[in-house]
Amino acid sequence: MTLTASDHRRPLGSTGLACHPLGFGCYRIADGIAEHEAALRNYLDRGGNLIDTSANYTDGQSEILVGKVLKDYAREKSIVVTKAGYIQGQNMELAQTQSFPEVVKYGDGLWHCIHADFLESQVTLSLQRLQLEFIDVFLLHNPEYFLSHQAHHKTVETSDHEEFYRRIGQAFRFLEEKVEQGRIRWYGISSNNYGLPRLEPTMTSVKRCLLEAESISRNHHFRVVQLPMNLYESGGALEVNNDGQTVLQLCHQSGLGVLVNRPLNAFHNNQMIRLADFSRPGQEPPGRKELKALLQPLRGHEDSLHRTMGVPLLGGSKSGLADLLEMVVPQVRSVDHWEHVVGKYVMTPLQDWLRNQSAMSEKSSEWQSWQEQFFPLVHNTFEEIERHVQAQQQWVSDQVRKRLVQAGYTEPSHSLSQIAMNVLLNLEGLSCVLNGMRRPAYVEDALAAVHLSKVDAVSILRSFSRQI
Repeated sequence: MTLTASDHRRPLGSTGLACHPLGFGCYRIADGIAEHEAALRNYLDRGGNLIDTSANYTDGQSEILVGKVLKDYAREKSIVVTKAGYIQGQNMELAQTQSFPEVVKYGDGLWHCIHADFLESQVTLSLQRLQLEFIDVFLLHNPEYFLSHQAHHKTVETSDHEEFYRRIGQAFRFLEEKVEQGRIRWYGISSNNYGLPRLEPTMTSVKRCLLEAESISRNHHFRVVQLPMNLYESGGALEVNNDGQTVLQLCHQSGLGVLVNRPLNAFHNNQMIRLADFSRPGQEPPGRKELKALLQPLRGHEDSLHRTMGVPLLGGSKSGLADLLEMVVPQVRSVDHWEHVVGKYVMTPLQDWLRNQSAMSEKSSEWQSWQEQFFPLVHNTFEEIERHVQAQQQWVSDQVRKRLVQAGYTEPSHSLSQIAMNVLLNLEGLSCVLNGMRRPAYVEDALAAVHLSKVDAVSILRSFSRQI
């Protein structure tokens, strides 16, 4: 008998919604990237139905792409989750003109707010970008920034936690109003700190959040929580931090749907470990020859600018972005390091160069045409470089697979990403694993995890955690 996508659907807590066990995470999804749109359509066409985005993902471009795609699908075929709380980019400009109350000024370019005045603007903007009449699930996005900000300046005290949950309750009252107005259906919280040990100063409690909702109404609409979980960060399944229960146990008992993010991006010992394969076992990682080849399309496009328009390239004369990348990439140690390097040493000079050249060539149709081809080419090159860097770390993936076997995982021949997701999919009380699937190939790989053999997930996670 062949199972259809609907046969795998799970209840999203007590919302009455049924979701595919794998959700489409939109963290790095942006409008205008054809591959991102193709991946989202592939996911929906193959039976996926839960899309997780946020107002601050690619500064609103993520929501815009989701809205454009969903116009071609029946509304009841999808569950749209979006989030609010971050003040960055366009929201920073908004906050600096409107002066919202209770803003947490966490750092330069990064503020946070869950006050009703700010959330009102976010619900309105998200609905506009998503082109929807209502949002299925609206989440407060990492409200623990309040506690983290306090921890940076002093010892976190009981009064700080009381203030934190007061703000949560205030936000919930606002969200109940939005439910009454039909603008959202359900609400919840996405917190990175739900799975922390009970005595951790910035730990956030699902139980306390639930009590805040219950103090508003017995028929409250707080029905979904989201938290990170993966092989290395398994606190949501193992940490007893909610009156003698884990997050998953409490949520299962209380009818709360649980969405898990970062299933393949694990943070351990201040490093990010990507739980995926990047080359075949025993295969030599790519070197300078392969790097030169992947940079060739970008180099050719830059050469055409200098040749046809006489424009000096990024490094002066004939030396462009491709030359800079060929020098920098071999020095990169990891994807985390690459993201730091590309932001500080590549994007800043690139933006300055583009700004200067645009000022001198703004009336040139030839320059405009060149730019239109340049931007997607840069995007594709950066994606290829990320994979190039990741391939240097295949030995880490091989070590993870060995630890899984030692922890009791008996079928290690599938891709590491599928195995890592399969462990999570077998946790009782978990509704949906959110995976970043910005390429159609990622969609294919992820959805295959649903068909893998069942495993004793809690036992494997416990044993794996003892090895690290």
